[in-house]
Amino acid sequence: MNLLLVLGISIALLLMGYIFYGRFIEKNFDVDGSHVTPAVELQDGVDYVPTHKIVIFGHHFASIAGGGPIIGPCVGLIFGFMPVWFWILFGTIFIGAVHDYSVLLASMREKGRSIAEIAERTLGRTGFLLFIGFTIIMLLMVTSVFLTLTTTALASKYPIEFFGANELGIRTVVENGVTYAVIGGIASTSVIVITCCAPLLGYLLYKRQVNAWIMALIAIAVCAISIQIGLMFPIKIDAFIWMIILSVYTIFAAGVPVWLILQPRDFTNSFLLYGGVTGMLIGGIILGFQGAVVEAPMFNLDVGAKHLGYVWPVLFITVACGAISGFHSLVAGGTSAKQVNFERPDSRMVGYGGMTMEALLAVAVIVTIACGISYDQFRTIVFPAAAGVKANPVLAFALGVGGLLNRAVGLPIIYGSVFGILMVEGFVVTTLDTAVRLNRYLFEELWRMIFKKVPRILKTYLFNSGLCVVLMFILAYFNAFKQLWNLFGAANQLLAALALITVSVWLLKKGKRYLFTMVPGLFMLVTTIAALVVILVKQYIPKHNWMLSFGDVVLLCLSIGVIVLSFKQFMLNRKARGAAS
Repeated sequence: MNLLLVLGISIALLLMGYIFYGRFIEKNFDVDGSHVTPAVELQDGVDYVPTHKIVIFGHHFASIAGGGPIIGPCVGLIFGFMPVWFWILFGTIFIGAVHDYSVLLASMREKGRSIAEIAERTLGRTGFLLFIGFTIIMLLMVTSVFLTLTTTALASKYPIEFFGANELGIRTVVENGVTYAVIGGIASTSVIVITCCAPLLGYLLYKRQVNAWIMALIAIAVCAISIQIGLMFPIKIDAFIWMIILSVYTIFAAGVPVWLILQPRDFTNSFLLYGGVTGMLIGGIILGFQGAVVEAPMFNLDVGAKHLGYVWPVLFITVACGAISGFHSLVAGGTSAKQVNFERPDSRMVGYGGMTMEALLAVAVIVTIACGISYDQFRTIVFPAAAGVKANPVLAFALGVGGLLNRAVGLPIIYGSVFGILMVEGFVVTTLDTAVRLNRYLFEELWRMIFKKVPRILKTYLFNSGLCVVLMFILAYFNAFKQLWNLFGAANQLLAALALITVSVWLLKKGKRYLFTMVPGLFMLVTTIAALVVILVKQYIPKHNWMLSFGDVVLLCLSIGVIVLSFKQFMLNRKARGAAS
């Protein structure tokens, strides 16, 4: 299939979903511009801040997009191009964007309350506890997966012949007679440079109030200089050492003021993301005009089943971000909902539009990998057969970016590949900071629920951050990426199912139509339960992986709790509506 046809169909369908299905959701929530948003009604200059739609869209998109819509589609491509492409488009239009937009609107109607607080109001205290349980497990899986991915990618190498003649003087190592380019070392140096520059950029941007456009130019320059320094002085550090360094770093980074590292590094990395997405789309369009086609198999279900499991339900938890993600409910509900200035048209642009843009990113990813490297290379990197070799989807994506841009505009493959790694690495490292910070808050909330008088040590920042990081490290050290990704995807999709069911009960109580959220919620619930059973029986138990087996069983129990609680609330509200009529 020609690349122009793939991109054209994708953009057309996503745009139609935004215009027509987004409008349908608006009608069900009575979005007519007459409602005052929480940002305006409760403006306090801290949390409730009316924000221009372009700014809030950028913040929302940067918060929900990152490593997820790149890693998931990359791994899912083992099933073939068509299943992943179909799930991204269908999932986004009818499930993922519905999830994000509905949660955003429900939160706005509830004065900016989080989806967990809405769950407590609609499903009771038990619903709130279920939400806390899902979220803690999901964030723990996020940090473990991304720690594994980051350390593997930063220590990665690849045969030098893929990059052509070594005219750039790339550092190489020779192992078993094969010369490898230390591509991870280049990215390692670049990540260190960007992180070290973050406090200075944060000081100038947030304390000295330097013009944002000037800071944007400085951030772009930092990105370019960091890559050049990486090419000159690549750092080669073992993956295990990286794991220790990042774990220790995360304990402290998750507690320092956000303007010091997190925000300025996000600000700097955002230009890598925007530039990368633009480059992938332009490269795909140029190659499409040249007659390039998707070189990956259209369907590869047997091979996918061998490596991951049955296409249903496993594909639907493998490609989470990019189609639907429960993590988005944490961003839309209670965060973005406090910043939307005008109900119409801002809310649809942020809620439905943000997920639509993430889907376009996911489509660009599968096009890039399917055309930038051969399918055999993809399988060797992401699903290595050699013992002791770790799966490295970040490297596969990076090499795909290098190959695509080289074919399209003649950019040296090494530059595009380093750029591809940095697109993912910057946001993955940031995700570690953010997720540990969020999980620390959740543990503190959990202790308040368990103890009438919380012990002093359980209130301390270092204890809770340290607990999050220790659990993250143990899971990452003892489990491979593929096993962790399955459990992360399951927890993430269960959180999405709970959010959709919560909104459905909320709509039912308001006397509005709810099937457009209930049906996707039930589909995700059934799919995820099936996936949990499959990976438990086919992977975890046969390999005696009792740690992940325990996590799997816990999620299954929480799922049963969701079913029982939702059915009970649904029947009570239907009965109440019947009595009222």
